[in-house]
Amino acid sequence: MNKADCFNLGYVAKLHGYKGEVSLFFDVTNPQEYASLDSVYIELDGVLVPFFVEDISLKEKGFAKGKLEGVDSEQEARLLLKKELFLPIDILPQLSGPHFYDYEVVGFKVIDVNYGEVGELVQVVDFSANPLLQIQNSKLNKEVLLPLTKDLVVKVDREKKELHVQALVDLIKMYLGE
Repeated sequence: MNKADCFNLGYVAKLHGYKGEVSLFFDVTNPQEYASLDSVYIELDGVLVPFFVEDISLKEKGFAKGKLEGVDSEQEARLLLKKELFLPIDILPQLSGPHFYDYEVVGFKVIDVNYGEVGELVQVVDFSANPLLQIQNSKLNKEVLLPLTKDLVVKVDREKKELHVQALVDLIKMYLGE
């Protein structure tokens, strides 16, 4: 399995007991969707290694207590601490309309209904209180940050790799000028 064929689910946060159990953090919008994981990939020394999930129970705020097959001691679990968790992209349901997964729109051209071309989407900054689209305008060598409100994205054109938005009036001009 290659990283390019996967999405980052989260990471191994800390030890949970002394029998190999760990606390997992799911960095996703709805952790409930992953309450019955069968397996997960963990990046070890640059390689994605599959681990079967023996037991998992969701806690609060994206955390889950997990027991991975073959990890039976505190020492074995310690080797997984702070390691990233991955799942294959193809398990995700296909989204349509203005809905998207953060990873899939990185590199898309951002076009505002009023302003026109804003720049290239560098990343979706996932602040829990206020997620942002981080856009780089290479012509002006400036960064634009747009709050990712529920009405911001008008259209996702996956074929043309374009994200059409309708930002607050004059917000983009504040960053880029006329």
